[in-house]
Amino acid sequence: MLPSGNNVDDGAERNSEMADFSNSLNEDQITLQKWVHDFAEKVIRPAAHEWDEREETPWPIIEEAARAGLYSLDFVASMFADATGVSTPMVMEEMAWGDAGIALAIFGTTLGVAGIFANGTPEQIGEWLPQCFGTPEKVALAAFCVSEPDAGSDVSSMRTRAVYDEARDEWVLNGTKTWITNGGIADVHVVVASVDADLKGRGQASFVVPPGTPGLSMGQKFQKMGIRASHTAEVVLDDVRVPGRCLLGGKDRLDERLARAREGRTGSRSQAAMATFEKTRPAVGAQAVGIARAACEYALDYAKERKQFGRAIIENQAIAFKLARMRMMTDAARLLVWNASWRGASGAGFEAAEGSQSKLFAGETAVHVTDEAIQILGGAGYIREHPVERWHRDAKIFTIFEGTSEIQHLVIARAISGVHIQ
Repeated sequence: MLPSGNNVDDGAERNSEMADFSNSLNEDQITLQKWVHDFAEKVIRPAAHEWDEREETPWPIIEEAARAGLYSLDFVASMFADATGVSTPMVMEEMAWGDAGIALAIFGTTLGVAGIFANGTPEQIGEWLPQCFGTPEKVALAAFCVSEPDAGSDVSSMRTRAVYDEARDEWVLNGTKTWITNGGIADVHVVVASVDADLKGRGQASFVVPPGTPGLSMGQKFQKMGIRASHTAEVVLDDVRVPGRCLLGGKDRLDERLARAREGRTGSRSQAAMATFEKTRPAVGAQAVGIARAACEYALDYAKERKQFGRAIIENQAIAFKLARMRMMTDAARLLVWNASWRGASGAGFEAAEGSQSKLFAGETAVHVTDEAIQILGGAGYIREHPVERWHRDAKIFTIFEGTSEIQHLVIARAISGVHIQ
């Protein structure tokens, strides 16, 4: 999701003014929460089963979100400008409470927006961000293309290449990206490619591929276990030519960075990238919290109504204790997410990879809680008449994308030990 500033260290300058961490919402945040929850309850949730079954992009829902002002650059900018950091995870939780697949279909564009915002010049940000959303009358989408068949967690193995054609001031991109949200159907694609393979991860750069650029096409569209309303596909780049101005950050900055890398001087680039990831992961964790909360509420209501042996099953400790633990884990996940979001937005900084902690715990919690919800419903939980089986399918991806649980453990272990653990 979208970082809180173009310079990932800019929050440090605001330390003296940063908001205190609080679990209490102010009046504006309460109003925002109610507005988003109402949209999730009245528009998203009733449509969730249909679009899960269809496995198609829910264009009517995205368009309705655009008309309501929920899908727009102005809304996303105001959400991420909140100095407390709470607005972003709060919105993500409510939307995923409605349906995680539709929520990702609506906010998947912010992945591409984040790539532009984090790496682009002010002029590039001003030019491309509005094009990522389009208008309520003509909605647009963006995609962020990083992963490849042989470069998922190991992004240093990226094979997509970008070669500069100096005579025409163009970059030529070739390669295949995979697991791309909005891949091939987006208007704006942000592509990470290698410009110097010998430098591996330090020799990569980001490019904007404008709408309608020849050579970019959609490969395989994936049929997924969950989040089916969100489009996921391969993006094939076959001699894709983009103007020099589409290199995010500009060529002078790239040349300077490559020169430092070749001399063995990496500067603070790696720490800056890590700080960016730590800022974005809580928003992903918040979506997992939304799924877990939905499952908690549904299972509790069911347990109060379902009767066996002459009494409601909630009266049995085996069920009641499951629900108690489900609620405890969900609330704990939210606290980790809000704390990490506050750290990223306020400039408090990260001491123990709190962003990774929040995403890891929330993702694992969503899987556990939805599994327990199915168990509480019994056979009813296993059929599509009830939404808990869909929530369980949706939850699993949160232990995989935006860094697998194993990668999150690695990041946390490195942060707390100061040792480069392999």
